Amino acid sequence: MTEPTDLAGAAHLLLAQGVVHLDPEPAVFAAMLEGWAQQQRTRFLNYESTIKPRLSVVRRLADFSNQYPWQWQPAEAEAFFDFLRARRPNFAVSTARNYQNALRMFCEYVTDERYEWPRVCLDRFGRQPVQILHEWNSITHASTYEGSPGRRPLSYDEVQMLFDAADEQVEAIRMRGRKGALAALRDAVMLKAVYAYGLRRQEACGLDLVDLRRNPKTPSYGRFGGVFVRFGKASKGGPPKRRTVLTVPEMDWVVDVLADYLSEVRGGFSPSKHPALWVTERRGRVSLRGLNGAFTRARELAELPEELDLHSLRHSYVTHLIEFGYPERFVQEQVGHAYASTTAIYTGVSDDYRNRLLERALKQRHGDLWEEPA
Repeated sequence: MTEPTDLAGAAHLLLAQGVVHLDPEPAVFAAMLEGWAQQQRTRFLNYESTIKPRLSVVRRLADFSNQYPWQWQPAEAEAFFDFLRARRPNFAVSTARNYQNALRMFCEYVTDERYEWPRVCLDRFGRQPVQILHEWNSITHASTYEGSPGRRPLSYDEVQMLFDAADEQVEAIRMRGRKGALAALRDAVMLKAVYAYGLRRQEACGLDLVDLRRNPKTPSYGRFGGVFVRFGKASKGGPPKRRTVLTVPEMDWVVDVLADYLSEVRGGFSPSKHPALWVTERRGRVSLRGLNGAFTRARELAELPEELDLHSLRHSYVTHLIEFGYPERFVQEQVGHAYASTTAIYTGVSDDYRNRLLERALKQRHGDLWEEPA
């Protein structure tokens, strides 16, 4: 018999020796979950965004099957996903794959002899865990993009409709003499900033006043020459990525919008020394849900398709920068994509833009012999 190793998450570090549990099955399952969480924490994975959702999926399968991991077979996983699809007809392929990956990794952990769970389960329950997800019952990754086809960039007119609806909401609240006009004005500015800098939700909500940056190349923009993003999307096991998003001339209208917000609006929330750029009536930071709600309200007032979400503004930013003629590498740096292929997925240029490119190519190829159609 080999000596147990002190790996983070090993069974002998989580189960007290010589202790007899009155109800051993839930005690061992709880120790398994804690051990798996420890193993992931040693890889510097984020608990709230990565570890906690994975643990939740494992618990959901246990609740659904009314069995413990050492009792699971592939049939339990297959029935679980069949149930999820029947309950949620719009259950996304990407979400299902994340669930399957979480369950597969959990099974890899509890079937690894180094963590001792196979021996513990065999000794105590006469069974040991097995891998329940294989290539024949898992989703095949056949496409580089599996997002909803309804998510797309907004056209220039749709962006304007969205912003007009957000502004009109402020006036409507004022006309009715009701509270909330200040918050509605803040929300309108937030949406404009998300689009003008191509921000993700977390990036926008995480902005502080000190993240407004001057750009010596555009002194006329003052302190709004760019924004310093400190909470960019992290790679697994890594800290949030940082980048500076420069204010481009085509979006320089945001300079006056932000200046008016700081001078006329933010102080109305009595933020005191709170560092956040976007503050609430309770002197806190605007939440991700609050930002989502601002977009949803404006979208509904503008009568835009419900498939569009806040992230569509980021898609719009990428697309519009490409249409403005900015190089792909510049756009990639602005939005913080590690790979150009990701930026390409975000891009959905208009027919008008493609026709302009086609006309330019025809002129270059045929010169004076090519005539523009009437």
